[in-house]
Amino acid sequence: MDELLDFTGKVALITGAGGGFGRLLAKGLAKRGCMLVISDINQQNLDETYASLPEQSNAISMLCDVSKEQDCKNMVDNALEKFGRVDIGVNNAGIAHDMTPLHKLTEDTMQSQFNVNVNGVLFGMKYQIEAMLKQGEGHVLNISSLAGLGGAPKVGAYAAAKHAVVGLTRTAAVEYARKGVRCNAICPFYSPTAILGEFASEESQVQLAKGTPMKRLSKPQEVVNAMLLILSPGNSYMTGQTIAIDGGVTAW
Repeated sequence: MDELLDFTGKVALITGAGGGFGRLLAKGLAKRGCMLVISDINQQNLDETYASLPEQSNAISMLCDVSKEQDCKNMVDNALEKFGRVDIGVNNAGIAHDMTPLHKLTEDTMQSQFNVNVNGVLFGMKYQIEAMLKQGEGHVLNISSLAGLGGAPKVGAYAAAKHAVVGLTRTAAVEYARKGVRCNAICPFYSPTAILGEFASEESQVQLAKGTPMKRLSKPQEVVNAMLLILSPGNSYMTGQTIAIDGGVTAW
């Protein structure tokens, strides 16, 4: 195995692993020797991911509502109990909301976005970083969005939450860089996963693709391939970065 993608002996925590990027990343890391603690709020989806792993004995599967701090702490506690360390934390769980102009956003929508997309990332980071500090190294990867780097018409609450993820990522990178703990984020453009919601139709995806220089949406595996490269043990000098995976949208 290429040493740049050899995760043998590493322990990774992945939230939102029941589908989409989370499931593909779990499979990709497991195939490369990584031990896993995977979680999701949907038991059936989580079970399907767990069953797809090549070595279930090297993985823990557990329900987790990332908006609840204790659930996020439990993930780290279980990792430490079974594997003794936490090398990688991937805060991937997130939700979208219906297309809504800013002046019609509700308090409930704002609260749900921040409970899951911001608090869920913060709670994950809090306990992952605590464990990493004790061992003197670790890498957190947060999943933001292209909506976290610029304006996002009619998804304002989502955009605000994803901007907050970028802020948390950069702050953690500066706070913990000297202590061996790195923190980065990816900011993908639309990709055909469950979070697309009302944009899931083929017609909608064609329209979205017109907004990229490449004139297509990413395949979920393409985004996960970038995640694997960012998480590579050899990629040890990158921290505080918010990497757009967007088919060139931010180049315009």
